[in-house]
Amino acid sequence: MAVHKVEICGVNTSKLPILTNEQKEILFDKILKGDLKAREEYIYGNLRLVLSVIQRFNNRGEHADDLFQVGCIGLMKAIDNFDISHNVKFSTYAVPMIIGEIRRYLRDNNSIRVSRSLRDTAYKALQAKERLTLEHSKEPTIMEIAKEVGLPKEEVVFALNAIQDPVSLFEPVYQDGGDALYVMDQVKDEKNHDELWMESIVLNEGMKRLNEREKLILSLRFFQGKTQMEVADEIGISQAQVSRLEKTALKHMRKYV
Repeated sequence: MAVHKVEICGVNTSKLPILTNEQKEILFDKILKGDLKAREEYIYGNLRLVLSVIQRFNNRGEHADDLFQVGCIGLMKAIDNFDISHNVKFSTYAVPMIIGEIRRYLRDNNSIRVSRSLRDTAYKALQAKERLTLEHSKEPTIMEIAKEVGLPKEEVVFALNAIQDPVSLFEPVYQDGGDALYVMDQVKDEKNHDELWMESIVLNEGMKRLNEREKLILSLRFFQGKTQMEVADEIGISQAQVSRLEKTALKHMRKYV
């Protein structure tokens, strides 16, 4: 995604204005009185916020123009819902709104489908989170969000997890001048690493060197988890014989390994 290009959606980003706090207050006062021209000027004066947010969504394979347009929708929603009586900076309120709008767009256009009911629950939870954040000037807990939407916290957690964006194994998570560290570098397979693969080969080769009775005893004991008494009953010999044959087989295995 080329987010560093100068022109996005026909907007020359190198010439975007920076509004002073005084200008913002004057324009917002006019917006509250229904001045549409002031609203347009306020939107244009805050497009740098949208640009800064879409930088966070690199490597998603989305076109910068599309994300910019969606971010602008979030910006306009922030302007229309901003309450100056809460004594919160507009950017503090607007950035989460812009991020939320972009995330909704990415989720709705995701190839991994999530049921409508789960998405609805997740959206309600996200809206509740935005409201509570604005009211209390801090991020709410899952319990507080669940109480706000009137649902068990387990349902809220499940719904929010279901709409999480998938992450590419080749997405860089850290880079400090040298080679990047990717997500796949932090993923570990506990079942199929090289040591277990080699051990499996050695055990299979070792088993081939035993006679049929020794193979059967070791298979019943260590692969099926049976006791020596159970093995003795199954193959029709005494427990003492099973114990002796097992020790002999293991001795042969250790010698080979």
